[in-house]
Formats: sequence, structure tokens, C-alpha cells
Amino acid sequence: MELLPRVGVAAPGPGRGGASPSPTRRHRAPSHPILKRSAAVCGAVAICRGGAVARRSRWSTLVTAAYYTGTADLVDFNWETLGFQPVPTDFMYVMKCSEEGVFTKGELVPYGPIELNPAAGVLNYGQGLLEGLRAHRKEDGSVLLFRPDENALRMRVGADRLCMPAPSVEQFLEAIKLTILANKRWVPPTGKGSLYIRPLLIGSGAILGVAPAPEYTFVVFACPVGHYFKDGLSPISLLTEEEYQCAAPGGTGDIKTIGNYASAVYAKERAKERGHSDVLYLDPVHKKFVEELSSCNIFMVKDNIISTPLLTGTVLPGITRRSIIEYARSLGFQVEECLITIDELLDADEVFCTGTSVVLSSVGCIVYQGRRVEYGNQKFRTVSQQLYSALTAIQKGLVEDSMGWTVQLN
Repeated sequence: MELLPRVGVAAPGPGRGGASPSPTRRHRAPSHPILKRSAAVCGAVAICRGGAVARRSRWSTLVTAAYYTGTADLVDFNWETLGFQPVPTDFMYVMKCSEEGVFTKGELVPYGPIELNPAAGVLNYGQGLLEGLRAHRKEDGSVLLFRPDENALRMRVGADRLCMPAPSVEQFLEAIKLTILANKRWVPPTGKGSLYIRPLLIGSGAILGVAPAPEYTFVVFACPVGHYFKDGLSPISLLTEEEYQCAAPGGTGDIKTIGNYASAVYAKERAKERGHSDVLYLDPVHKKFVEELSSCNIFMVKDNIISTPLLTGTVLPGITRRSIIEYARSLGFQVEECLITIDELLDADEVFCTGTSVVLSSVGCIVYQGRRVEYGNQKFRTVSQQLYSALTAIQKGLVEDSMGWTVQLN
């Protein structure tokens, strides 16, 4: 079984993959002439090969032009409308493993649907992992990535847990960079959002019994995004979940397997129906220790001490979480990773959550057993505002990266 996008007659741009064109988007032809395919690009990744050469030749030429125009051309798009939802871009990256379980010969292909055998391991048994990164456009037109090596390493840890082969760190980084460069015109202008990159590792081979799939595919696609929560930077409201659990001791709560998110949907939708932004999970054993939200980690501030739940195997080791811990300590804050009871959280001076999607969002209130606790009416509190400003300034290249976290793509 070969996993390939269905390449139709539509040109790259709005409305591909069956999506209806948005009224805010209009296709615009490349502003620079397309010359020839670069040997450097073809050496880095095979864009055309085998029986797909005829179908992909024009895409190969187009993506080469995107690499080497040396411009910061932008797609014609209403950037003010960006939220956190799918927006079809131009290209995605696909790489499959050999029979020996080694990933080789990745390629850029047009963004679009993929085909899977109905018996694929990911469809039947959820054998799959995901990651998430953001890329920001600097004022000089270059693009910054934030700690992509950490995502590569976390995917390898998760793959080991799910008995999956995984791309090497070098292969992962190469795929991310090529995907961003191929979709550079979709990186929002400075201050208007970011390009969200989603790497996927899935069991694409057919399997009937519960066992590792015989084949695996690594896919990377990208999408321009704005704020994760609909109210932007406004403080969010959390409903403490007491009936359902997202992870259990000995389970997979500490890796980014796709099943973790499916199990969180019901509780989150129920919370949203009651007017809340997300759910707050407690530990599955004692049901009194704070763990995380459905999509991000949580922090509290009390007497200027920053605390976050200890990684006990049921909490995801977030990359933004780790970055906040490291940067806060560099600023002189005392940061503790420890067990936090719900009562301690409700008594905090500030509460905020972190993640690649949410970045850093202040919590305005938490509801627990019918009790509503508010953390003031300020848009941001002192500590969380300081950390948010510092982190985003590094991510966007507005200040010198003293932590060595960013990777610049010219």
C-alpha cells in the first residue's frame, strides 16, 4: 500500500483537497519566473521519482522557485481572520520506512488527502503520534523555528513506547525545514500569527491482529494560525473534570499519541457547552492532584514561587513547559516541579497554562465542585505577563536569543 496525496487538476492554493475557497483568499500566481530545479534541493529530498514523475513535475519546479526567489512573498489572505483551524497550504512532506524499519527518501508533494488501507494500524488500533511546532516570520523576511530538536527527540521517545520506527533527529529537522520553505508564502506577516507545523508518524501498513504495523509513514504539513482560544489573549475559564480521565499510571499520558486527544474531546466539549475554555484534569488515583488541561500544561504562582505538576507518567512533558521552567529560573524565579493539590491551585495568586498551541494563556477562573474561583480581572497577571512577553519575543526574533533555542531559516 502506498500512501500518496490524490493529485487532481486544481492548482496549488485555495480550495484544494475538497475545501471550498474562502471569500478572503484569492489565488495569485508566483511573482517570479520559474527557472529550473536546483540540484541542491533534489539532493536534499527527492521531489519526483518512480511512476509519480509526470504528476509531480510541475510541483517540483514550483517548489524550487519558492526556495530560491529570495523574497518574502505572501499569499493573498486576510491575516486578521486567522484562528486555529485548517487552512490548506501548498506542500507537505512524506517519508516511508523500508522493510528494515529505516526511514529513507522523503519527498515534498502537493498538500492534499492521503490514501490508507482500511486495515492500516493507525485506523484500527491508533498506532500514531503527533507533534506541533510554530514558525514565525521576522521583519527581515527570514523564518524562526523554536526548539525543533526537542520535538524530534520527543517523537522518538513516543515511537519507542508504541513499538514504531521513527525518523532520526536529522531527518525530522530536514523534513520540518523543507516543509516550511516550501510553504513560506503562508508564514503570516510579523505579528499576525505563525505557521503551525504538524508532524505525524502513523502505522500505515495493513494489520488485522493487535500488533505493530508492518509499514510506517512520516508526514509533515503546515497551516497558518492565530490564537488557539477564541478569545485570543483574554484569560480563560477552566472546568475541573471529576468524572473522566485522560491518562492513567502505566498508560501513555507522557507521550503524544493520537489516542490521548480523542479521549479528551467529550469532556472538553461538555465544558465548552457550559461556557468554559477547557477542562482541568486531576490525577486518576486520588482525584485531588492537578495534572494538565486537554491540550496544555498548567502552572501556578504563589508568593512569587512558580509551581507546575511533577511529571509522573500521566502528564505530557511539554516543550513550552520546559522552556518556561528554564527561562523563569534564568530570571531568578524559584520554580518547583511538585505534586499540586486542587486546593493549592485554587489558592494561587496566578494560574496559567502553556503549550505549543496556546503558547502561554492566563487563567481567569476555575470551577471545582460548583465553587468558582477567580484570579482577578486583569488581562494578565504580573508573572505570567512577564514570561509571555519574554518567551514570545524570543520566538519571534524580537530580542537576542540568549537561550539558544531558535533556528533561523533564510
